[in-house]
Amino acid sequence: MHPSTQRIASLLALFLVVSISQVGIGFAAPETATAVNETPAPQVQSPAGILTTVGNKPITVNDAVSITGATILSGATIETPDGVSATVSLDPRGSLEIEQHTKLTLNFQVKHIKVVLFKGCVTLHTRKGTLGEIETSKDMVSKTDPKKDDVLRVCHPDSVMEASAVVAGPALNLLSMLGVIAAPAAAVVPAVLPGSNPSNSSPE
Repeated sequence: MHPSTQRIASLLALFLVVSISQVGIGFAAPETATAVNETPAPQVQSPAGILTTVGNKPITVNDAVSITGATILSGATIETPDGVSATVSLDPRGSLEIEQHTKLTLNFQVKHIKVVLFKGCVTLHTRKGTLGEIETSKDMVSKTDPKKDDVLRVCHPDSVMEASAVVAGPALNLLSMLGVIAAPAAAVVPAVLPGSNPSNSSPE
């Protein structure tokens, strides 16, 4: 073969090799881009709540002792003892005030707060755009209005009945005592009425 012809053949072969390599890279690039685009976007996590207790006294969260500054996660069971109330800040959704001697489960998402109340009383504050629910039984669910800032206070029916019994007990005891005291007094009054004469002798 003539040297010039051999040189041209070598150049053509080199050109073909480079061209095929570029085509291979071009086909691989879209596959890489597709793999990157198929990566799932991270889910937005709902912010946790922050606990504040009156006087920094302890309460129970998921059967553990907790005080002011504790982190409250969705699904937590919260119980306050006698004489201790607490607040859970759920910004930017609102907040939950928990009165003494109360037990509940607190669930929340980005725009929803739900309280399942087992005993006691709570007050739920919700911001506009957030739906709040307080459930005392499957047939008794109270809700806030998500179209505005709203406030909802609910007491468990059993707790209301217990409170009424506690108040009625001393009142009944007081009435009973007054009845005992009034009976002798009523018996004495006729004997000392003005103008009466307890003796059997006739006036002179």
